[in-house]
Amino acid sequence: MLKRMCVVLFLAILPVAALAQGVRAEIVETKVICEEKGRYIGWPTICRTQTGKLMVAFSGDRDQHICPWGKSQIVSSEDEGKTWSAPVTVNNSPLDDRDTGLVETPQGTLVLTWFTSVAFDKRPEYARHSEKATPELRQQWLGYWTRRSTDGGVTWQDPVRMAGSAPHGSIVLQDGRLIQIGKVNTGELGLVVETSIDDAQSWQVIGAVPIPPDEQYKHYHEPHLAQRKDGTLVGMFRYQPEDKEQHFLRQSESTDGGRTWTRTHSTGIWGYPPHLLTLQDRRLLVTYGRRKEPFSERACVSTDGGVTWDTAHELTLCEAVNSDLGYPSSVQLGDGSILTVYYQDPGNDKDTCLWSTHWRLINE
Repeated sequence: MLKRMCVVLFLAILPVAALAQGVRAEIVETKVICEEKGRYIGWPTICRTQTGKLMVAFSGDRDQHICPWGKSQIVSSEDEGKTWSAPVTVNNSPLDDRDTGLVETPQGTLVLTWFTSVAFDKRPEYARHSEKATPELRQQWLGYWTRRSTDGGVTWQDPVRMAGSAPHGSIVLQDGRLIQIGKVNTGELGLVVETSIDDAQSWQVIGAVPIPPDEQYKHYHEPHLAQRKDGTLVGMFRYQPEDKEQHFLRQSESTDGGRTWTRTHSTGIWGYPPHLLTLQDRRLLVTYGRRKEPFSERACVSTDGGVTWDTAHELTLCEAVNSDLGYPSSVQLGDGSILTVYYQDPGNDKDTCLWSTHWRLINE
């Protein structure tokens, strides 16, 4: 059934993408890359290593969207996404392990980020587990984390705390540093900027992102960033005020390596959360989920490094059956095409799966 649905989606999205003037998405293939029968999985991040290996980190083996059982897992591909391995578990803490990011450093170190949650406390069906999650366990495990692997993901070092959380984790800068914008749910610094100069063995807060005086940090979530070829950093944020029609992605820029940032401003792109990618031709790509009808995974392109976005020619990568979708992230493959991974409900009363869309950005 899943295979048949992939074909249906492939046929359905081509006419939609073709409406874009100037650029269009030429869809090569859309398919399920990971399914855990009877289990809920989601929130993936894709990484392409220096050897060309693809790795996707995600939260898997779950009962549902909120539960205590979430684990950080990874699937991998040695053939540019044609076939995928079975899931391998990296984190299985006493709390809910969520929103897993992944990046490879110039030294070949894999850096995995995630956060732990006790949102299951609000669910009566997990009352017994909440009781077992003692204050001592919560103090030990609750927070934002990163782990390193220096052997390609075979073994992982002990977790290191971070100050903030980002679903797709950090990026590598041109000078070799790692940098991440993270959301902090407590304290005065709502959007903190952290960097590592020792290959992710430790992290230091170097700045914070300001917002307009008429907005609130509580409406900002799930940042990601990219570096333009000229060195400028572009940060983007999920913005979620009470008025759903105003859920336009927010953006900020830094020209000093992440220490200071412009006030956030609207991109005109409705959706969330963002994943940014600087393409080989210097264009900037953002992928995101659209959680209102028509439900779908979307992409938008900027030809001027994020100064403006071509919202008139928004691209639909894959349609979805409901709003339980999103968190797309993308890499460019060896031939210049793009592979975007995300999660969504396949329908037919099945649990969420990880999907990929292999596509090319075509100029018209």
